Amino acid sequence: MKRFLSILLILALVLGMAGCSTNKPPEQKQNKPEEVKLNGTYEGTGIGRGGNIVVELTIADNKISAVKVKEHHETEGLAEAMNIITNAMIATNNLDVDSVSGATLTSAGFKTAVKDAFSKTGVGADTLVKAGSVEIEKRESEYTADVIVIGAGGAGMTAAVAAADNGASVIVIEKMPIQGGNTLISGGEYAAPGNWIQEKEGIEDSAEQFYNDILKGGDNKNDPALVRVLADNALAGATWLKDYIGMDFEDYMLFFGGHSVERSLVPRNATGYEMIHKLTLKLEEKDIPLHKNTSATELIKNQDGRVVGVKAEYDGKTITYNANKSVILATGGFGANIDMRVKYNSAMNEKILSTNTVGSTGDGIVMAENSGVQLVDMEYIQTYPTCDAQSGALLYVGDVRMEGRSILVNKEGRRFVEELERRDVISNAVIEQTGGVSYMFWDESSMKDSGVNVTHEAEYNGLILRKQLVKADTIEEAAAFFDINADELKKTVENYNQYAKDGKDLEFNKRGKLVPFEGGPYYIMVSKPAVHHTMGGVKINTDAQVIDTDGNVIEGLFAAGEITGDIHGTNRLGSDAIADITVFGRIAGENAAK
Repeated sequence: MKRFLSILLILALVLGMAGCSTNKPPEQKQNKPEEVKLNGTYEGTGIGRGGNIVVELTIADNKISAVKVKEHHETEGLAEAMNIITNAMIATNNLDVDSVSGATLTSAGFKTAVKDAFSKTGVGADTLVKAGSVEIEKRESEYTADVIVIGAGGAGMTAAVAAADNGASVIVIEKMPIQGGNTLISGGEYAAPGNWIQEKEGIEDSAEQFYNDILKGGDNKNDPALVRVLADNALAGATWLKDYIGMDFEDYMLFFGGHSVERSLVPRNATGYEMIHKLTLKLEEKDIPLHKNTSATELIKNQDGRVVGVKAEYDGKTITYNANKSVILATGGFGANIDMRVKYNSAMNEKILSTNTVGSTGDGIVMAENSGVQLVDMEYIQTYPTCDAQSGALLYVGDVRMEGRSILVNKEGRRFVEELERRDVISNAVIEQTGGVSYMFWDESSMKDSGVNVTHEAEYNGLILRKQLVKADTIEEAAAFFDINADELKKTVENYNQYAKDGKDLEFNKRGKLVPFEGGPYYIMVSKPAVHHTMGGVKINTDAQVIDTDGNVIEGLFAAGEITGDIHGTNRLGSDAIADITVFGRIAGENAAK
């Protein structure tokens, strides 16, 4: 009986446990959401420096396979930034990649356009699984060439071509990801006395007249010997660019302030890209290596004090560039370095914007100074008088001024300076006006003759959108847009028209041909001065050899371009820079190759 009861008890316990287990809720299965598969092409829009950027983004199996730019109005050279960013996005399958230094606004607009396109997929960016890395160019720890050129702007590439043409092997190093420097974002105009357009138009000019203009423009603080070399060789340099480098020039000139005659040649599309593009092609033709993203840090000297190379940084590593013959400094000025500007000229502080690229930081000048190079004219810093009041950028729409087809007025509606005066004179006059700005006024006939709204269409449209420029049917309406005294402006226009009729400007003795305003629509553009050119830098002689603090030549070291001083004195005349970098770039290259 006991055994029977025990068996019943065991059975009851087993059945009870079974009952408990059947009452337990079933396990919940973890249902994974189905993986999103992205395949397709999407369009997006962003706003760059020149206006809308429209892209077409293609995704295949959740990977960025292509980004096609359908529309853009960016500076041609800076547009390369979009290719760099595209390659990075594809390599890493990531929308959040670094911007390209020196092309900040273009980079931002392009990335916004791509992200706008991706937003059309309706899913989050985390759907793109980040993978891979941007492949960088492999570099050796040491290179050797006859000539090492530091800086790939107009001066540096000109020097490189000239050195190669004289039998030297050449390597060019450039700290920025895009070559061109300030030349790239300039108007690229070239002052050349006795040029082919002057001959066609019967304009009398000479190297002697140009020489005197440069000295006068720099308040005779220039080195006359250097000015003589520039003036005597400017035309040959322009011809070299046209016939040998293959630069295309427009069939008209501009009359820049401070010049005594109209002599400034205009490159294709009135931008410095034409020069940089054609020089880049010439470097490729001659197999001259261009090492970008490479920052020079130290000049190497031998025991005799001769410069025999340069140390540079690339991707966190030090590279030594040995020069069998010479090193050429062509790293530009320091207009974008506020601390350095203030060090030499306290008035050039953070309140003043700059037209310069972000790479114009003067590090080449500092490197040279650390090697015992003599610096000159460092306090002479030029502002350009009619720049974007919001960003400080050069305004090419304002070239209507150089064609003598506009006037500058203040808030009170009155002229206050000769429109073709020196840049520093106009800038100083603008600063004294209400609000520290000027207003450029012109009419429809001036617009048609200059064509700036066509040549620089993107900039023109952007100025209209940002309310920095107005087009109006009447003077009163245009004046009201900027709260300018309309009655005074009308009197100013009437007086100017009378001066044009009589052939003499009784107020400011404006040089060049006076052209009357014929009628509406009328245009007014607001602008202000911004730092544009640093006249100071390393001291050179007429052979472009660099001079030390004791006044002696530093063997094996040459320089050209904005890094040099003593050429322009207190103030550089407009369009003289391209002549300067070409003339002394060629001289530096030829002599460095010896």
